[in-house]
Amino acid sequence: MNESQVLDAAHRHCQSLQDALGRLRRQGLDRLAAWGGELAAVLPVGGRLLAAGNGGSAAQAQHLTAELVGRYRQERPAYSAIALHAETSSVTAIGNDYGFDQVYARQVSAHGRPGDVLVLLSTSGRSANLITAAVTGRAAGLRVWALTGPGPNPLAEAADEALCVDAATTATVQEAHLVAVHLLCACFDAAGGAPAPARTGTGTRPVAARRRMS
Repeated sequence: MNESQVLDAAHRHCQSLQDALGRLRRQGLDRLAAWGGELAAVLPVGGRLLAAGNGGSAAQAQHLTAELVGRYRQERPAYSAIALHAETSSVTAIGNDYGFDQVYARQVSAHGRPGDVLVLLSTSGRSANLITAAVTGRAAGLRVWALTGPGPNPLAEAADEALCVDAATTATVQEAHLVAVHLLCACFDAAGGAPAPARTGTGTRPVAARRRMS
């Protein structure tokens, strides 16, 4: 492949992402805003977000939980969020004893409580371990959200709600998922996850309020 062909491929990749983000902007923002509002009603009162994915989607899931335990843009309390794939001893023990399809479902059974939120990310929407986790989560009373590639797909059907990114390649879906993760965090903060700092009149930086646990 010569330099011209490489540049053409790069332009096509960028155009594909631009097209996917345009569709996400037109079709997905309302859902992300609604999800952010639901998280703002769950996490500040002691609820928990669980997230999982495979491969690159696992990295996206951990990105989401890091933004909630840490912060997205502005100072706010820390919230409970666990990336299930990062529990390496649990993942390997469960995979060894029960099979790879159960590596997330068993953790959902252990950590999830009614009213918690389970976010599952998959570019294909066909990963058996995520579908099993979705079924387990819904049976346990969790709200299950899926971020997937083009729909319809089995994971979207197994979840309570899904945001399906319409893109032709895995790379473009993952890139759009990162934008969706950031938008979800922004919507969560705007809906009350990040309280406005009190005006002290002293010019000092306010200390973040401690989260109340139910």
